[in-house]
Amino acid sequence: MSTLAIFGYGPGLGAGTARHFGRNGFRIAVIGRDPVERAAALRAEGIDAEPFIADVTDPAQLLDVIGRVEEKLGPIDVALHSAAADMSVRSATTIDVDLPSLALPIALKVHSPILLTRALLPAMLARGSGTLLFTSGASEEYLQPYLANVGVALGAQRAYVRQLAREVEGSGVYVGLFAIGSLIENSAVQSVIDADPDLVPAGLVLPRIGNAELGARLWQMYTERDTVEVEVGFAS
Repeated sequence: MSTLAIFGYGPGLGAGTARHFGRNGFRIAVIGRDPVERAAALRAEGIDAEPFIADVTDPAQLLDVIGRVEEKLGPIDVALHSAAADMSVRSATTIDVDLPSLALPIALKVHSPILLTRALLPAMLARGSGTLLFTSGASEEYLQPYLANVGVALGAQRAYVRQLAREVEGSGVYVGLFAIGSLIENSAVQSVIDADPDLVPAGLVLPRIGNAELGARLWQMYTERDTVEVEVGFAS
């Protein structure tokens, strides 16, 4: 049985992806700060899932959890890095972006993906197979000053993933970047915004997308393996 490890598992994208891959024969490594109940919820649906506690922004914890997953479940065939910052880390405006405001977004969307890649890619290249998937958002491509610090980190992540994908072409390893331009239903961020709509600038309406659709699109990326960058949920 193949293993999908979801780094930064949440009730939105993580759950939707786990269900889709799990129903297609994958066992799921649920990795995050509170994975026990979430893995249990998957098992209640008949999906083979194991919880692993880790803060994926902490280098030591990230490397340790990779070792624990592989010790228990075997090699990681597909890794999804889907950790996302909550609304509390946003910058008020682009002018307000400073080094402290960049620390968590950079740790989350640049340092952590690079550490994950360096830990998993050598074995994938040796096997001649494997998949590394990373998630992004709207603030890298569209002007959203209230998320400018996150946009800076997403821009750096995009540059890294695009170059990485080019370098592994023909190796049997697939690298993809999944950019989501809508608020994910059932996600932690949706819950926060629904509880406090003033977190979103006045006049800005955020489109919403279901996590089942996102899981299906990630499965399509994994199976077709022909597009490095995929966008979903962006206004046309």
